[in-house]
Amino acid sequence: MNTQEIIARCEHLFEDLRFGAVKDWKAAKPGRKAIGYMPIYVPREIIHAAGMLPVGIFGGGDQLEVIQGDAYYQSYICRIPRSTIELGLTGRLDCLDGMLFPSICDVIRNLSGMWQIMFKDKYVKYFDVPQNYDDAIGGEFYVHEMQLLREDLGKLAGRPVTDQALRASIAVYNENRQAVRDLYAYRAAKPWQAPTSELYLVLRAGCVLPPEEHTALVRSYLSEAAKETRPQRDNARVVLTGSFCEQPPLSLIKSIEMAGCYVVDDDFQLIQSWLLDEVPVTGNPLEELSKAFLHHSTSTSSKYDEKKEDKGKFLLRQVKERGAEGVVFAAPSFCDPALLERPMLQEILARHKVPYTAFKYSENTGQMAPIREQAGTFADSIKLWSAA
Repeated sequence: MNTQEIIARCEHLFEDLRFGAVKDWKAAKPGRKAIGYMPIYVPREIIHAAGMLPVGIFGGGDQLEVIQGDAYYQSYICRIPRSTIELGLTGRLDCLDGMLFPSICDVIRNLSGMWQIMFKDKYVKYFDVPQNYDDAIGGEFYVHEMQLLREDLGKLAGRPVTDQALRASIAVYNENRQAVRDLYAYRAAKPWQAPTSELYLVLRAGCVLPPEEHTALVRSYLSEAAKETRPQRDNARVVLTGSFCEQPPLSLIKSIEMAGCYVVDDDFQLIQSWLLDEVPVTGNPLEELSKAFLHHSTSTSSKYDEKKEDKGKFLLRQVKERGAEGVVFAAPSFCDPALLERPMLQEILARHKVPYTAFKYSENTGQMAPIREQAGTFADSIKLWSAA
């Protein structure tokens, strides 16, 4: 497939709120099971090692009209839990045999409880994470949480999840994460060759495809993108941050690009880039996954910062390593973690003289003109400042 065909396939997977790819995977071999997960991070290796398909659930986007879901949450709560409930109540998630709700915020914690009440025949787990980063304290807690998940999925699968299977799955996801890192590096080096609107779709395909298939898809896209010659523009290079949970509409990403910005780094779908290094495939697999989470994972407002002095270091490193000229804070409306952290990060950027702008969105944002105008003005100001 060429680039256009790859993106067309990814866009089809992205728009399919009936999860046909998941149903096809299950139908190919009777007895297969699929486990959904909400953003931001869960150890997919355990799901994969149990012989199941990890499926990313990122709400209904701008394609789904929320009717029943609005009855479950207040109007001042972000949209993703409401649209996720809508997906569940309308039968769109019937292909899933269980759901994992990672520790993102109080809203998602409450959503896990609602899910247990609404879908009593499904496996449901709120997957907590450590707030202490000592291997002997937080690490032990996290290993315990993963062991519980391992045992639960083993019972669901009808066979135990062995260390050998876990190590094999860790190796599979190491390859997948490396492919994603290569994709991000290529986009940062040549953002005109790999537009973020395309990168985003390639990433979203990984939420419904087996990791082995997704790795091959990413590699294929990189190969085909390198063969093309696309026009290079004098756009401003920016890091986009704040979109780690409720995802922005694809039209919003395109609007930012059309406004004159090259997005050279982001925090979309952190599930695929959460772990920054390869996880060792020797030793105790759960302990290795725990150490990777504690010591080799990305920084985000949804994750506890052990040291206050580390606040903003990861974002500054993104700006420096990706050669960015500014930062765009794009957070969902009512996203407590992102919006509470934003003033602290803005203060740090101002101290280091890094330009920034900020706006809010919801996954069904329909009016893009103001966002495009704001992004365009920001890009123009960066070019004026840099010229000065």
